[in-house]
Amino acid sequence: MFSSPTVRTSFIFVAVAIVGLLFADIAITASNPWRDLGNFFLGVLTPNFFSSEGLMTALLRTVAFAFVGVALGSVCGFLLSLVYRFLPVRIFCAFIRAIHELFWALIFLQFFGFHPLTGVLAIAIPYSGIFAKVYSEILDETDPEPGRLLPPGTGTIAAFLYTRIPDCWVQLRTYTAYRLECGLRSSAILGFVGLPTLGFYLETSFSQGLYSDAGAMLILFYVLIATMPLWVRPRLLPVCILGAPFFLGDGLPIVWGNVARFFTEDIVPSPLRNGEGVAGLIPWFNDLMINEAMPGIWNTVILTQIALVATGILTLLAFPLISNHFGGPVRRTSGHIFLVIARSTPEYILAYILLQLWGPSMLPAVVALALHNGGIIGHLIGRQTNGIRLRPDAPTGFNRYSWELVPRVYRSFLAFLFYRWEIIMRETAILGILGIYTLGFYVDSAIQNIRFDRAMVLILITALLNIGIDTLGRYIRRKLALQTMPTC
Repeated sequence: MFSSPTVRTSFIFVAVAIVGLLFADIAITASNPWRDLGNFFLGVLTPNFFSSEGLMTALLRTVAFAFVGVALGSVCGFLLSLVYRFLPVRIFCAFIRAIHELFWALIFLQFFGFHPLTGVLAIAIPYSGIFAKVYSEILDETDPEPGRLLPPGTGTIAAFLYTRIPDCWVQLRTYTAYRLECGLRSSAILGFVGLPTLGFYLETSFSQGLYSDAGAMLILFYVLIATMPLWVRPRLLPVCILGAPFFLGDGLPIVWGNVARFFTEDIVPSPLRNGEGVAGLIPWFNDLMINEAMPGIWNTVILTQIALVATGILTLLAFPLISNHFGGPVRRTSGHIFLVIARSTPEYILAYILLQLWGPSMLPAVVALALHNGGIIGHLIGRQTNGIRLRPDAPTGFNRYSWELVPRVYRSFLAFLFYRWEIIMRETAILGILGIYTLGFYVDSAIQNIRFDRAMVLILITALLNIGIDTLGRYIRRKLALQTMPTC
């Protein structure tokens, strides 16, 4: 067993996570966490759907931001995918998708304020980079033979539209629909920085201890995600996309002078802005790295590695819940419901809820990241096992799980896990806004103290760290010859 490269790699990651636990702040600091947890579940069981006059408006704006942001991101991403083979384009796309939507929102808030453009761009920019990468991979996998059969003189654009697009249209449409679901989650959490989406009302309800109100918002969000096949239909999409901008709200007018000042003054390092020159820049940068960047990087990496292994463990425990090879229809239905809730709830919202119940530490973040990502991968692996045909004399129970199914899906499991690695890193960084000492904590602190120059450097470091993890993940997948798949 230990001679297998995949097994050795798995044990290395487990060992790193165990070492990380020695340095991590894993504790429950709330005075009575079980009482608070019970009150929360009671609130979910007794939702108050009439708690706020603005709740339905927030739900509508959550959908509107998602539609506009994803539509703009998909168009820009498709155009970028056509030139994705050029290195500068790949670097640019890797950079913009490495910065989380909330970081983009925090940046745009400084000069656009609470304007709808802030939320739209916060979703559209990172999604453009994601779409460009995935669309490029899908287009590269199309069969080139139909293009060779076209008559001489056929234009490049006509050949592209009539040969390559029809061949991969289903994959493009399926992935875009998946990103719309992701866009709904991204749109919801934008409320935590003040935009009028569902997260804003959820945070308000929790801060006031109104668990029934919060439960109603979560249930509405789950219903919204679960019913997407009913209301996201090809014939309705043009109407939804064209109508969505009218439901974004007005917001405050943009002061373009603030935009100019942000780029020409605010983000310029203070030593250069104050005329100290390079001599003052070096100690400024050293102070930033020692007191903020390095502690943030350390905690971000530790939390990421623990959450990655926790995600893997939860996935291996969760996929039998929906596998046809275990249990009956009642168990599988219950498993589907659990995994739908786990993967539909954004990590940020899960972490926020658990922080309110358990107190500030890394534990809520680990559980939130593991539940969300484990729900996604567990669902995919469970569906994969449903396509496996077992021999008539196959063992039952735990032996079927450990000796038949896990070995067959383990390589796919690792491939999915390493694809989620970079995403877990992005989410880990942003969870710092909730008070966990990752890079996001120092970014948010710098913005609160109106030190945008330091915040921009920390955001740049976050992006480079994410790019590094993505590169390392691709290297490991290539060395282990793991199956490739679009980033989810």
